[in-house]
Amino acid sequence: MSANSFFNLILTMEFKNLIIQKEDNICIVKINNPQSMNALNSDVLSELDAAFSSIGQDADIDAVILTGEGRAFVAGADISQMSTMNAAQGKEFGVQGSKVFRKIELLPKPVIAAINGFALGGGCELALSCDIRIASSKAKIGQPEVGLGITPGFSGTQRLPRIVGEGRAKELIYTAKAIVADEAYRIGLVNKVVEPEELMDAAMNMARTIAKNAPVAVRFSKEAINRGMQTDLDTAIAIENNLFGLCFSTEDQKEGMKAFFEKRPAEWKKK
Repeated sequence: MSANSFFNLILTMEFKNLIIQKEDNICIVKINNPQSMNALNSDVLSELDAAFSSIGQDADIDAVILTGEGRAFVAGADISQMSTMNAAQGKEFGVQGSKVFRKIELLPKPVIAAINGFALGGGCELALSCDIRIASSKAKIGQPEVGLGITPGFSGTQRLPRIVGEGRAKELIYTAKAIVADEAYRIGLVNKVVEPEELMDAAMNMARTIAKNAPVAVRFSKEAINRGMQTDLDTAIAIENNLFGLCFSTEDQKEGMKAFFEKRPAEWKKK
């Protein structure tokens, strides 16, 4: 199936909670349930799962932007759904969300979270599964779950300390307090803070900058970072060495270095 066919397949899916768009080789995924402030329930998670499965197979997409409609990126998991769960159902819901977020984290393309408003609980965890986070100056981010009598359930206790450090993660989770965008930037939770009207332009500019580079090299770099961060340094270096070597078997490496010597922009072939 061709790349265009994969994206056409995405467009034909009957999403009730997502808007999928494509600008050149950038895919924009917008969670679109503003009445619930884009709360994550099983249906939304299933749609995200289906969308990112198709995006991952589309060789014509070089980067993804994930955002929300209205005042929220994602205000959290759906409390109305969770309120009636027993222990087994709660675990199943957590497993569902964690699997979807892991798929996003391991997607062989960079994913940028454009955090347009509230990113609380599951919304914070969704942003954490992305490679890069750009926040509106009006965004508020946090893990308020302990105030509801639960822990973070979509891998927040694992990704948050890996990104901001153990002490800050414990403070955010134990206090259940949301922080403003500038504080999130100060502790390394987000990469950049911009004014609300500049958010999507900033995300698109970053996505386009990434997309100008060799797709295989970007993919291998993401794999090296993701795998290397989960192991000891010597093993991580070996992972990098192997992927670095594999680059030299690709057309991208030949084209990139040839273009360098010829002083022209590289022309990458889609795989």
